[in-house]
Amino acid sequence: MNKPVVVSEETLTEPVVVADVTPAAAKAAGPAYIVLAGISFSHFLNDTMQSLIASVYPILKDTYALDFAQIGMITLAFQFTASLLQPVVGHYTDKKAQPYSLAIGMASTFFGLLLLSAAHQYLVILVAAALVGLGSAVFHPESARIARLASGGRYGFAQSVFQLGGSFGTSMGPVLAALIVVPFGQGSIAWFSSIAFLAILVLWRIGRWYAPQIKAKKTATVQAHPDAPSSRRVAVALLVLVALLFSKQLYVSSLSSYYIFYLIDRFGVSTQAAQIYLFIFLAANAVGAFVGGPLGDRFGRKIVIWISILGALPFTLALPYAGLVASAVLSVAIGLIISSTTSSIIVFAQELVPHRFGMISGVFFGVAFGIGGLGAAVLGELADHTSIEFVYQVCAWLPAIGLLAVFLPKLPRHVR
Repeated sequence: MNKPVVVSEETLTEPVVVADVTPAAAKAAGPAYIVLAGISFSHFLNDTMQSLIASVYPILKDTYALDFAQIGMITLAFQFTASLLQPVVGHYTDKKAQPYSLAIGMASTFFGLLLLSAAHQYLVILVAAALVGLGSAVFHPESARIARLASGGRYGFAQSVFQLGGSFGTSMGPVLAALIVVPFGQGSIAWFSSIAFLAILVLWRIGRWYAPQIKAKKTATVQAHPDAPSSRRVAVALLVLVALLFSKQLYVSSLSSYYIFYLIDRFGVSTQAAQIYLFIFLAANAVGAFVGGPLGDRFGRKIVIWISILGALPFTLALPYAGLVASAVLSVAIGLIISSTTSSIIVFAQELVPHRFGMISGVFFGVAFGIGGLGAAVLGELADHTSIEFVYQVCAWLPAIGLLAVFLPKLPRHVR
């Protein structure tokens, strides 16, 4: 039951399999925790730059007289690029791992930030956002593979460490925007290209660690566990996981893109104060994302998925009717609970289809970005025709989709 599966990267024509390893084997392979820290730090830098885009929306809206639908289109341009290309990148790296692609992809983010700082036309802003999305598309599938290789068999923990960097980076965007971009204007975005340059250096060093891990010879095919779910149940489970990620990510996207405007419109707070409130929510997301993975390792990912999505429902239903302080408290509870499911959903999907690890990682990271982008555009249109408050009343019911978790199969013990 506990027999390990060989860790292998396949030949140029076969899928790359990142399989289960024992802690001893992981220790012999390299400095796992150093690599985990490095890839998490890179995720922090990557998502800090990504979140900066949403954080400067009020500046762009005022400067170029944009409506909410146009704001949503900026998010769509950024996230649709990542959504479209991540599965493609993951499928390609399943066949041929690219240890230095992370550093090269980060160069796209570097140039995207420079372009955004100098953009004076709406179309140029869309192109700049798309370039940052391209960097994200290259980054996520292969970096998730590296995190698993460095996990020592603790896949949920490794995914949580990886997610922690990204979630904390996302929470830093509003703070940096409040401290730097709001006082100094759009041109100050160029300063953040130095973050992209630092990320390029870190990722190049990680690529040097990753390259020797790739075996250039074909290895035996991983045999399915006799108690593993059938291919039909796997397909149903993947669809359910996508739906669960939809409910989680669309709700988070609604807060990330429009929470600032909601607080300004309803409570009359300043832009800088609203960005601090957004930081509080996103910081709670970061903590929840870190806690969820180890809980999934210990108690089972299906249980964590159940609790983290449905558990947020009472708080999301209360948020549209709360005062300013209560809204901040509720946003913390929502962030802690709902974000704890991310690692469990991704690892659950990876374990369902282990021979397509890169593609599955790309699809789920891509779906997360794509749902956020599409949802932001739709919610922007809805807000223009109704109100921001109505948008949050509708989104409050999204966690109820968590009931679909009943259709998830039970995985064999050794892959949980």
